[in-house]
Amino acid sequence: MTAPSELDVLAIGHAIVDVLAHADDGFIHEHGLRKGAMELVDRDRAELLYGALGPAVEVSGGSAANTAVGVASLGGTAGFIGKVRDDQLGQIFIHDIRAAGVRFSTAPAPLDGGAPTARSLIVVTPDAQRTMSTYLGVASTIPIDDVVDTEVAKAQVLYLEGYLMGIPDSMPAVNRAVDFAHRAGRHVALTLSDSLWVEGQRQSFVDVIPFVDVLLGNEHEALALSGAGTVDEAIEILAAQCRVVAVTRGSHGSVVVDGNRPVAVPAHPVDAVIDTTGAGDLYAAGFLFGLTRGRGPVDCARLGSLAASEVISHLGPRPETSLQELAEAAGLAEPARS
Repeated sequence: MTAPSELDVLAIGHAIVDVLAHADDGFIHEHGLRKGAMELVDRDRAELLYGALGPAVEVSGGSAANTAVGVASLGGTAGFIGKVRDDQLGQIFIHDIRAAGVRFSTAPAPLDGGAPTARSLIVVTPDAQRTMSTYLGVASTIPIDDVVDTEVAKAQVLYLEGYLMGIPDSMPAVNRAVDFAHRAGRHVALTLSDSLWVEGQRQSFVDVIPFVDVLLGNEHEALALSGAGTVDEAIEILAAQCRVVAVTRGSHGSVVVDGNRPVAVPAHPVDAVIDTTGAGDLYAAGFLFGLTRGRGPVDCARLGSLAASEVISHLGPRPETSLQELAEAAGLAEPARS
């Protein structure tokens, strides 16, 4: 019999501080960036781009960390595993994620001259698309000992960030977490994160899919992983491998599958799209929160769409309004647990 859980979701991913700035498409072309995608850069490239950016806002981010914050904002319990250094940005990250109500106990790497805390330079163009240049720094190294079996066993869902796939210094920790989760009878969820990342690390994704219960991603990522020619075919292929599949389609909402036929769920309305950074992360937060409350896939998708609509209405990857209050106002709130 599975023991009661202390956490709804335990997320593992890159601990990153985002540096967000507005720029036009000319900046994208001038610096050879791939619009709408995430690219890893070295420290020199990160410093060059930072110097070229206009006024910027620094906010704690990281895909899985954003999802954990979203779960907490919905009234759930969440934890996060990721690595920062004991430097200025590292302290910002630690403060912000704990202040958001997320359990974060991973010890920072000592300030000894090693790689610094990760940062992602995010260029937001007038069409609200985000183009990310990410220097992983110490975040790319998640020591295997940072994953503790008792911590993993406390969560209903272990949530894996797709950006971890294929990173040599992170995969042993990922594999250990998956093993612990399955031994404890918990669910494993995976977000695909980025279509270009999926293409580049496809074998790593393929290797982990057999151990995944819940798969989340957008239509481009689903096509990249499945190798299908259409989104419908991609969903069919992925649904044959994972019990629960949710594929987002931007303003067209999402498609969810739970061992049965696919169902289209409309996007939650939003007055104006300001910045799509964190949209997928917050969709995942709503979806996983719903699953931990025993909700069906359609209701989970509605919660995901609601959470995503909040984060795309402002600059930055984390909610600025209580998602729990928004869910209550929209009639999507789950009755309090007894």
